[in-house]
Amino acid sequence: MNRFEQPRVPTEARIQYLDGDYQVKAPGNFVKCAISGKTIMLEELKYWSVSRQEAYIDADAALKAYESNGLQA
Repeated sequence: MNRFEQPRVPTEARIQYLDGDYQVKAPGNFVKCAISGKTIMLEELKYWSVSRQEAYIDADAALKAYESNGLQA
């Protein structure tokens, strides 16, 4: 699959979250928010935790995850 080619059927991507970027390990076009379970399209993904390897739909969800994990970055 071409790096920029997206699957036609919505599929969940497997992602490795890095500092300021992420690497797609298995092709897909969305991930799930670790807090809400909502779908996040990859082109809209802006919030994640490198240490917990989780994605978040928005800043509020990221803050909730941060607070619920004993303020661990």
